[in-house]
Amino acid sequence: MPQVVVTIDGKTFRMACADGEERHLESLAAEVDGRIGELRKSFGEIGDQRLVMMAAIMTADELSEQRRRIAGLEKALAEADKAREDAVRRLADSDKRLVGHVEHVTEAIEKAAERLERRV
Repeated sequence: MPQVVVTIDGKTFRMACADGEERHLESLAAEVDGRIGELRKSFGEIGDQRLVMMAAIMTADELSEQRRRIAGLEKALAEADKAREDAVRRLADSDKRLVGHVEHVTEAIEKAAERLERRV
């Protein structure tokens, strides 16, 4: 299992990750480091634990918002799928009615053709 060394708020951490996930872990650590840096600029020296807690809450808030958006998109997608299925069903019904009308017209034309042949 690979190990990655990351720096967050000036502190170095050695972390294990799955093969191929090294860059992703480094990217996540850089994002956390950036958030803590922003908070430190905004609030000054308020303590490492408080900064980490605030960064975690900000991240959790963003995650919650993304989950809410995903749920909304999934609902919209389900509604769109249902509307598509309804449209396909209506189209199939229309096709059946059209075929019925064409068959009826075909029968009428055949009967008219038979009457014309008898007259000739």
